[in-house]
Amino acid sequence: MTDFSDLIDGYYKFRGNEWLEERQRWSELATGQEPKVMIISCSDSRVDPATIFGSRPGEVFVVRNVAALVPPFDASGGLHGVSAAVEFAVTKLKVEEIVVLGHGACGGVNAALTQSLQGAKPGEGGFVAEWIGLLDEARERVAHDHGTGPEGQAALEQEGVKVSIENLKTFPFIQEALASGQLSIHGAVFAIADGKLRVLQDDGHFEPA
Repeated sequence: MTDFSDLIDGYYKFRGNEWLEERQRWSELATGQEPKVMIISCSDSRVDPATIFGSRPGEVFVVRNVAALVPPFDASGGLHGVSAAVEFAVTKLKVEEIVVLGHGACGGVNAALTQSLQGAKPGEGGFVAEWIGLLDEARERVAHDHGTGPEGQAALEQEGVKVSIENLKTFPFIQEALASGQLSIHGAVFAIADGKLRVLQDDGHFEPA
C-alpha cells in the first residue's frame, strides 16, 4: 500500500526522468496554463482522468469531488469549490469543452441510491450525504425503474452525469459560452471493471467510445 514515503520516492523518479524529458514543456508551463478542456470527475482513487485519457501536464483542467457532481448556480454566497473551479475554467482559462466523467462502482452514487447515509452527522458521513443529495430526484426515478441493485447503480451513474450537465447549464456564463459556440459540454462514464468508456449521445444514451 502506498504511503507518503512512497510518494516521495515517486517524486524522485519523476524528477529524474519525466521532468527532465519534458523540460521544455515544464518551462512553458511555468509561465501559465492554456488547457482547452476541463474535466469534472470523481475523487475515487481508481479514476484518474490523466491516466484514462493519456493527457500530458497542462492539457486538462481537472476538478474532482465525490461522484463528479456539479451543484446548480447559486449566487447567495458561501464556499462553492466546484462552482469556483468551473467559473475560473470558463471565464479565465476560456476552456472550449467541459467533460463530466462518471464511473462504475462509484461509492457516492451507491450511497445516494441506497440512502445508506441518510440522517448521518458530519464526521459520520453527513457531509457526503448532503452532497449526494444532488442526486435525490434522479435517484427516485432510477430506483422506481431499475431498483437499488447493480442495474440501478449503473443507471444512476449515468443519470448523475446528466444531472451535473444540466446543473452546469444553470450558470449564466456557461449559458453565454454555449450560445456563442465558444463552449461545448460532454458526458461519459468509465467502467473500472472492463476499462470501457461510454460517451453520452445526443439522444440521451451512452455508447462505447
